[in-house]
Amino acid sequence: MSNLMSRIAGAPITWGVDGSPGWGYLMDADRVLEEMADLGLRATELGPDGYLPTDPAELQAKLDHYGLELVGAFVPAVLHLPERAEGELSYVKRASQTLAGCGANVLVLGPASGLDGYDTSIEMSGGQWAAFLDNLKHVIAIAADEGLTVALHQHWGMAIETPDHVERLISDSEVEFCLDTGHLYLGGADPVAIAKAAAGRTAHVHLKDVDEEMAKEVRSGKLPFRQAVIDGIFKPLGEGAIDIAGFVATLEEAGFNGWYVLEQDKVLDADPAPGEGPIEDARKSFEYLAGL
Repeated sequence: MSNLMSRIAGAPITWGVDGSPGWGYLMDADRVLEEMADLGLRATELGPDGYLPTDPAELQAKLDHYGLELVGAFVPAVLHLPERAEGELSYVKRASQTLAGCGANVLVLGPASGLDGYDTSIEMSGGQWAAFLDNLKHVIAIAADEGLTVALHQHWGMAIETPDHVERLISDSEVEFCLDTGHLYLGGADPVAIAKAAAGRTAHVHLKDVDEEMAKEVRSGKLPFRQAVIDGIFKPLGEGAIDIAGFVATLEEAGFNGWYVLEQDKVLDADPAPGEGPIEDARKSFEYLAGL
């Protein structure tokens, strides 16, 4: 990988595909992959468990048909509750094998809260933090056995949500990060500052922009996260409050050579007309990056 535009990938969530119960209408996988390829994206993430084939040979054939690589997957796992560790680590192993079988090298770890959806924030106790950090080591080892790097994804409504949580991981663990501009901003962080703090430990990037006023309402508790997504809190790059250009420049100057994934969370209520829908925002973001 070399220049910026050769490192732009897509994610099914940009096309409204999320694994949360009752999230919304899920577009057909072949249409999503075809639109990614038509847009000029070079690769995709896997999407929620079962959306794309889990058999590596079948998945590789589908990706090859659209000329796309597989660059990773968002793998949610509950790590702070000891009673759930065995099942969660088993899922991580299965996801790691699928990713490695198709040539991906990053597992994007979602530090799940154990609750449905992303509307409820949690604060781990001291004991839960200890369990989380211990199980995180197991996740890193499982992924490493398959040749994968774990990139932990701070996320609204997950166990790692705020700047304090991220800073603790930087100091208390060796995990690398998937920096998501939208969730960093929503959690109260400055994405550019986090990019500087995590220099050398950024393995993967999710790019989205954010509506500032709606972000304030989500942080205050006035607006649930899922409703905010429905209302359009996440914007095409360059149309929100985040300094996307400064964020990308900070990472590039630090030597980041990984993938930038267009990952603009959406909720759909029906199948969009051909040429309309999520691809319109994805095109705006792609053209914004081309302008950098």
